[in-house]
Amino acid sequence: MKFINAAAFYNADVLILGGDVTGKMIVPIVEQGDGTYVADYVGNVMTLRTKEEIDSLVKNIRYSGYYPYITNKKEMEDLNASKEKVDALFTRLMGETMERWMAVAEERLRPRGVRCFISPGNDDRFVIDEALAKSRYVVNPEDKVVEIDEHHEMISSGWSNRTPWNSPRETSEEELEKKIDAMASKVKNMQNCVFNMHCPPIDTPLDPAAKLDGNLEPITSGGQFVMISAGCRAVRKAIERYQPLLGLHGHIHESKAFCNIGRTLCLNPGSEYGEGILRGALIKLSKKGYKSYMFTQG
Repeated sequence: MKFINAAAFYNADVLILGGDVTGKMIVPIVEQGDGTYVADYVGNVMTLRTKEEIDSLVKNIRYSGYYPYITNKKEMEDLNASKEKVDALFTRLMGETMERWMAVAEERLRPRGVRCFISPGNDDRFVIDEALAKSRYVVNPEDKVVEIDEHHEMISSGWSNRTPWNSPRETSEEELEKKIDAMASKVKNMQNCVFNMHCPPIDTPLDPAAKLDGNLEPITSGGQFVMISAGCRAVRKAIERYQPLLGLHGHIHESKAFCNIGRTLCLNPGSEYGEGILRGALIKLSKKGYKSYMFTQG
């Protein structure tokens, strides 16, 4: 919701959200049969006795980027016994939540004339595409050339190169290169184009991530994480080749940074959505480039 409200706060004409938009966890709120509900949230087991208490917890859970789910003991037993049912519920809640956000985005942004682009990231399941497609206002720019204003085009991809997490949208460097080239070939004015690539270019300040062992645990040395470059070769190659105006990136949440690759300014604002903090970048564009940029958080 902070993303939608950012348009008014920063007086922005265009909003771009480049992926990893779904939550990571369901928080059950379980009816006990005596009119009370119990929830285990961030390590605190709480008993809720009033509608106001339930509504407040639901709001806090959503604020943290998770999915509240009001249920009962019998359904919880069924869910605990079936990973498939949990997975199906997770997918359904993702889709329903995205559809609700899209309705709010249209309600708040349409009167202001703010253009809104939201594309999935590598962590997002494909149900997100379905929810975005239903929106009458928000545009999913994935695999397209879109005009963000009369002077600037944008191409977008939420896919990443291979990761240890085996996330929903991963592919080879070769396939990513083909995806980017196919979009770039349709750009009319590359000098003013924005590359909205979820994965950052490799070997830049935007892509250091902790090296993981076989159990997906960070490897440490001397009390510090061992860092590696986890960005994308195909994205870097495309930026070096086409030299667009901007590269907008995410994916590696801990690597807030900016750099230049030739004439192209590349930005990764980082992410702390699990703490309820929205990180972003405010960029002022001109007819022939950009006037200024700054990282934001709130």
